Amino acid sequence: MRIHEMYYHLPVKAYAVTGYSAYMFLNSCTFRQVLKTTAKIKPMKNILSKTLTLILLALNCSALATPYEKATPSSTMDGAVHYRKMKVNGLQIFYREAGPAGAPVILLMHGYPTSSFMFRNLIPELSTRFHVIAPDLPGFGFSDFPSRKSYTYTFDNLANTMQDFTDQLDLKHFAIYIFDYGAPIGMRLILQHPERITGIISQNGNAYKEGLLDWSHGLVKTYWEQPTQRNRNAIRKFFTLSGTNFQYREGIEDQSLVAPETIYLDQTLMNRPENIEMQLDLLLDYRNNLKIYPVFQAYLRKYQPKLLAVWGSKDPYFGSAGALSFKRDDPGAKVKFYDTGHFALETHYKEIGKDVFDFLSNL
Repeated sequence: MRIHEMYYHLPVKAYAVTGYSAYMFLNSCTFRQVLKTTAKIKPMKNILSKTLTLILLALNCSALATPYEKATPSSTMDGAVHYRKMKVNGLQIFYREAGPAGAPVILLMHGYPTSSFMFRNLIPELSTRFHVIAPDLPGFGFSDFPSRKSYTYTFDNLANTMQDFTDQLDLKHFAIYIFDYGAPIGMRLILQHPERITGIISQNGNAYKEGLLDWSHGLVKTYWEQPTQRNRNAIRKFFTLSGTNFQYREGIEDQSLVAPETIYLDQTLMNRPENIEMQLDLLLDYRNNLKIYPVFQAYLRKYQPKLLAVWGSKDPYFGSAGALSFKRDDPGAKVKFYDTGHFALETHYKEIGKDVFDFLSNL
C-alpha cells in the first residue's frame, strides 16, 4: 500500500493519536524516506495495523527533529527551515523561519482551515535569498488554542496578536503575503504600520466585495444577518472532512497533485474540542472584514504600494474580479492567474514561487 493510499484509508480520528510525533513526521520526513519504508510493508488488513505503522513512522522521523526554540537576534540561518515557538501575551505562537539572517523579510499569513504548513513548498523557493517567517494563528496549526472564554476569536484580536508577534521579532520592514483569512488580518497589520510594508503579495486574499462568491448558496449570508443557533447549525457541514476536501480539491483538474496529508492534518486539528465552535465564531465575524475593505482600498490609493496578486482562477470562494480590482486603486499592481483552485500553492508552488521571488527581488 502506498503512503497516499494509507492516508486516504485512515479515519480522521486516527491522526490525533500521533500528536507531536505526527507533526514531526509531516515536517521532517521526505517522501523518499516514507516510500522507501512503506515499500517494505506487506498489505495491511485493518485500521489498527495502519495506525500503528503511521505511529512508528512518525516516532522514527521525529527523532530527526530539533526541539522548538525561540529565535535570537544573533541567529544565523543555515538553509534549513526552523520550527520555533515564541510566547506572545501568554500564548505560544508557533512559526516557521528560514533564510539568511539580515536578508529582506517576508511574512507569510495563512488562511482557513490550514496553518503555516500550507507554505511548506513555497518557503524553500524563497529562502535562498529572503528571510521567511510564517506563523500559525492562535487556534490554528501548532500555536496555542486558548478557550473561547479566555480569548476572543475575532479578526481584530487575531491581528492584535500578530502585531505583537511582529513587534517581538522586531520586524521593522517586511513584505507580506496574505491568503484567505490571512488577508483581513494582514490588512490590519498594513493599516496599523504602513511604513513597515515593503510590498504585498495577495494569493486569493480578497479585499473587494466584487471578489466574494456565494459558495454556501446563501447560508453564510443568512448567518451573518441572523446569527441564530439554527442558522449556525446550518453551516456546520462546511467544517467536516467533506468540506475541507472541497476547499482543497475544487477547481483542480489533476487531483493527484493534491497532497492528502494536508487535508487530514487540517481536519484533525479542527476536530479538537471546541475548535469548530471557534471557527463558527470567526466565520460570523468575517462580516466585519467587509467594513475595512474601503479603508484598505483608500490605503492603496494613497500609498500605491508594490503589489502582486497571484490567484487561482477557479477559486470557489474568491473570484477573479477580486484580483483584478486591485488595479483600480493601485494601477501599478501586477495580477497573475493560475489554472487551479483556492489552495493554489498545492498545485502551482513552483510557478507562484518564481513569480513571488522575482517580485521580491525588485522591491
